[in-house]
This record gives sequence, structure tokens and C-alpha cells, in this order.
Amino acid sequence: MDRTTQLLSRYACELGYEDLSPQVVHQVKRTLADTLGCAMGGFTAEPSKIARRLAGLVGSAVPARILGTEDYSSPDMAGFANGVMVRYLDCNDSYFSPGGGHPSDMIPATLALADPLGADGRTIITSIVLAYEVFCRLSDQVVGGDLGWDQGMFSAIGAACAAGKVMGLDQEQMAHAISLAVVPNLPLRATRSGELSMWKGCAAASATRAGIFAAQLAGQGMTGPFQPFDGRYGLWEQAVGRPVEIPDFPSLEQGGEDFRITQTTFKFFPSQIHTQGPIGLALELRANAAPSEIQSIRIHGYHSAVSSASSEPEKWDPKTRETADHSIPYLVAAAFQDGTVSPASFTSERISDPALRPLINKMSIEEDAEFTRRYPGEYNCRMTVTTRSGQQFTAHTAYPKGNRRNPLSDDEVNTKFRRLASVVLTEEQCDRALSTIWTLEQQPNLEELLDSLMV
Repeated sequence: MDRTTQLLSRYACELGYEDLSPQVVHQVKRTLADTLGCAMGGFTAEPSKIARRLAGLVGSAVPARILGTEDYSSPDMAGFANGVMVRYLDCNDSYFSPGGGHPSDMIPATLALADPLGADGRTIITSIVLAYEVFCRLSDQVVGGDLGWDQGMFSAIGAACAAGKVMGLDQEQMAHAISLAVVPNLPLRATRSGELSMWKGCAAASATRAGIFAAQLAGQGMTGPFQPFDGRYGLWEQAVGRPVEIPDFPSLEQGGEDFRITQTTFKFFPSQIHTQGPIGLALELRANAAPSEIQSIRIHGYHSAVSSASSEPEKWDPKTRETADHSIPYLVAAAFQDGTVSPASFTSERISDPALRPLINKMSIEEDAEFTRRYPGEYNCRMTVTTRSGQQFTAHTAYPKGNRRNPLSDDEVNTKFRRLASVVLTEEQCDRALSTIWTLEQQPNLEELLDSLMV
């Protein structure tokens, strides 16, 4: 196997629960509460229903639970259905280095194998940390979106490692699982370009499914290409166009360094990460200027935030939920008009509401070169509202609510879980689920948690 595959597979097999600090274990529990709240909030969405129906048609000798139901499917199909639910609201966590993405999309890979194999809470925690380390360290080095690839190119690898960890694969098997995850699965960035379809919320779930399948293949003895990253026609040559050197993981014997899961951002609003700042500023400025009084709204941000709005006309007149939750113009208008952005902001009626278009037409969005220079260390956004009377009001943020430098508290994580999950779960079920999540390291298996999420 090539160097990258050896590096990843060795680390995947060596990492143990005893290597994790209390801070890391705590962050896993916070992340799981956030992720499962998103899944329950997305339970009734049409893509979730489609995925559950399809998964329900598949039986397995290794049955994995479909979230919110009594139904079982094969691990890969359960992972897919659960992943679609997690991702639908676009409210699960984000990681931003040069590449970035949504690493909690991989958590369904852990759950899909932990359930039928009876893995305990400590194994689940370790598997989730591993998925984050693999995904984040790869995206630290490669900005897949700039090259035309979607984030699933790395989440499939992280999901394979997570599933393989729960399965107890040895290093050789893990290496083949990684190879079998990456070589057949290069997703196109077309998923997130122009008018966005249902697939926007399903693409990462498909990568998770591929990672689970790869781990299962390797567990049965299937071998994959031996040079999937560094060799001829490998990922670096074909998809990146240059050699990529993944730094060695910190020595576990020496205590390592902070794990990447502690460097993630939770979302306060159910929309793309780059829209969090503009929404917050709109809600702040709303107290100074009613929508009917606004003459213009000028928004300045970093390149990654403003690029899609400035280059894709669909973001100025969204037709689908998936486009609307990636549209700064739409979300800022909704925030000014409604005083909030919530799942209710994305009904077909609200998205097509002509009352929002005049306010959208009063906006301009521009890149600030200094903001781009400071990103991703800072997520700067500045908004200036000019009223019909000529008054100007300006607000600025570098760390929107939920950013790791302005994080949600544990109580706010619980509140977010309840807010999202309450559409399908009772208050008692929410209490039970959260109690189980916060004691995850003590749980003998997933049964109590999955039962508490039954719709």
C-alpha cells in the first residue's frame, strides 16, 4: 500500500478510547446530540421518506436500525437513510480548514455497524473521533470544491475507517477498506452548483453508504488497489493534479494534540455555514430598520461566502429548499421579514413568496479582500443597512453564534436538539435521548438510545 493508505490505516487501528481526553469525549457527546437532533428534525422531509422506503426494502443478516423507526436494513442502506435525515436541514456541524465540510455526516457509519454488532459507548466514541481525524486531516490539505469535487471524496474514507473500527478490522483489512472507499467514489461538485436538488442533502449520505460497504468488503477479504492515493492514476494525480503529503498523525504515546472534533462549528440556523453570519446580522439590524423602511442592504464577506451568491443567479431567486438554504439574499430577506430563520422558512410557499423579492432586490454582496485573508480563522461579515430617510446602520461579526470561538453551550446544544426533534418526539423522549447521549461512555450498546428516538 502507498504511504497515505498506510498512514491512515495504521492510525485507525492504533487509536483507542484511552487516548482520548475528557474534553474530546465530551465534545463527541455534544456532537452526537447536535447530529441526532438534526436527524429527527429532518425525519418528515421527502428525501428522508424516500431513503427510508428504499432502505426498508432491504433485509440483512446484519440488521441495522433505521433512525426513528422499528425497521431494519443492511448497514449500508441504514447508514444512507440515516445520513439523509442528518443532512436534510443543513444544520449539522461544519469543519473549516482549507477544504472543510460536514464531518458529522459520517456518524451514521458508526451507528450502522455499532447497532448490529452490539458495540459499547466507548467504541462508538472512538469510532466517531477517528472519522473526524481522517476526514479533517485530508481536507486540511485539499480544497476539493475548488477542484470540482464534492466533500464526499473524503467522507467516504472517514466513514470506512469508522465502520472498520467498529468491526475490529486489522491494519491490512483497514487499508483495503480505505482503498475500496476512495477509488470507486469520486463525487462531482455539480451537487452544489446552480439550482440545487434533493441530492444536495443526500450526497454525503451516499458517501457514508460507500464507506460502510467498503469496510464490509474488506472484512470479507476483498482487496482494493494498492496505490489509491500516491500511485499512478491515484487520487492525488487524477483528482488533485499534484502530490499531496498528509502529515503524520501525532504520536499517541506522547499524548498527541487536540483532536479535530474539538475544532468544529455547530450551526445556530438550519442553513449553509457561510449564511450563519449574515442571518445573525440581519436579525441584529432588524431592530433599527423595518423591512418597509429599507433602501439598501450592503453585505461584505470573505470569498467562500460571497462566491456562490455573486456568480449564481439561482441564489437570488431560489426555487427549491436546497437552493434557499444556501442563498444569502433569501435568508437575509427572511430574517428581516420574519425575525427568525427556522425549518419553517423553507416551505414551498415561503420560498416562492413574492413579498421577499423586493427586499432581495435591494441587496448587494461583495468580497472584502481582508476578510478573505483572515478566513478560515475568522468568518467576517459586515452588513450596512441604509433607510429611506438616509440613516445608516452597520453590524459586523467575525465569529457567528455556534462558531468554535463563540460556541453553543451544553444547554444550548440541548435546546437545539429539543427544538429540532420536537416535531416528531415528545418532551419525555427528548429527555430520555439526551440523558443517554450524555452518558454514552457508560452505555453497553445503542439499544436505549435508538429506542428513545422512536417516532
